[in-house]
Amino acid sequence: MPGTLPDGEPVPEDGTLPTAATRDFGNTPFGVYVHVPFCRTRCGYCDFNTYTATELGGGASQSAYPGLVEAEVELAAKVLPGGVPVSTVFFGGGTPTLLAAAEIGGILRKIDVAFGLEKTAEVTIEANPETVGPAELEQLLRNGVTRISFGMQSAVPHVLRVLDREHQPGRPLDCVRWARAAGFERISLDLIYGTPGESDDDWRRSLTAAIEAGPDHVSAYALIVEDGTRLAAKVRRGEIAAPDDDAMADRYLIADDLLSQAGFSWYELSNWAKGDPSRCRHNELYWTGGQWWGFGPGAHSHVGGVRWWNVRHPTAYAQRIAAGHSPAAAREQLTAAERRMEEIMLRSRLAEGIPLTLLRGTALDYAERTVASGLTDPAAFADGRLVLTLQGRLLADAIVRDLT
Repeated sequence: MPGTLPDGEPVPEDGTLPTAATRDFGNTPFGVYVHVPFCRTRCGYCDFNTYTATELGGGASQSAYPGLVEAEVELAAKVLPGGVPVSTVFFGGGTPTLLAAAEIGGILRKIDVAFGLEKTAEVTIEANPETVGPAELEQLLRNGVTRISFGMQSAVPHVLRVLDREHQPGRPLDCVRWARAAGFERISLDLIYGTPGESDDDWRRSLTAAIEAGPDHVSAYALIVEDGTRLAAKVRRGEIAAPDDDAMADRYLIADDLLSQAGFSWYELSNWAKGDPSRCRHNELYWTGGQWWGFGPGAHSHVGGVRWWNVRHPTAYAQRIAAGHSPAAAREQLTAAERRMEEIMLRSRLAEGIPLTLLRGTALDYAERTVASGLTDPAAFADGRLVLTLQGRLLADAIVRDLT
């Protein structure tokens, strides 16, 4: 089952934020995340806050869920100052496409009434390939979704089996074709590399299939074996090998090479897009210090340096909403130093890099050494920014630790 939430300070029952936080609201783009915590089955590698029907227990239902989210939207509208429209919406999960397109549309209309949606708002939904077909995709577009991200993971059957993915290898590729026919202009495929038993050729096969499907965005994530998952138990028992760090690095280089040849450019460590309009604006909001409200169980939010997180289980979430209370479990107020550190951590993952003005003392000295060692771009450094080279991207976590 998913892990526990962090500690934090209590949140008022009405969700009221400190005055300083709401005073800053609107200085940066405002986005909305909607968590849909339902899945038909649990994948062996997944530790997200999701629940199958047998895991839900009593007191929570998928059918009642859209109304609960809409009630939290109403609460947010009372807490936040008016006049700041929503620039991005992201439906994540779980499996958001287990909700009907009309239910997704109803939530979007509630968000629009409460805050206003920008005319050019990006509205993304994650989709498991087995839950949508041509008709469902057409309905999602009609109900306001503008961007769709399909969970492909791999094109190789034995890799999908290790991951406990149910869809057939060719299904995500069909989904891209159906989405294009429906009228979607922004389509992403999500891939995972480093699965036990996956070879370099398997990974090339998956990348080639993804590229040939014709998305304008690809995400490629290294497999992480999370404690408490079925995959972790198999690794612990020696049934399968743990992911190999050297193999992971090789797979990343393969991904960058093949995607670059196909016209994709990296803009974040795990994300490639065919031009700036194809970037995921919602994720860019996270990485560049924007503000967002996360709706649903376990969802995190950030406004004006205050970060909070909702209770995890759908039953507890439903009970809080039914009582007219904020579903927030706890919150924390970030100091100026903590916000600067997070900005360094997040912006360093981006192709634009971080302004050198963010760095202090020994961190700035270290940054100079990364240029000399080929880990960061000398031209960008001369221009006042620290930008990772391809070699630097392979060592990003270690570099960021020394920068902060």
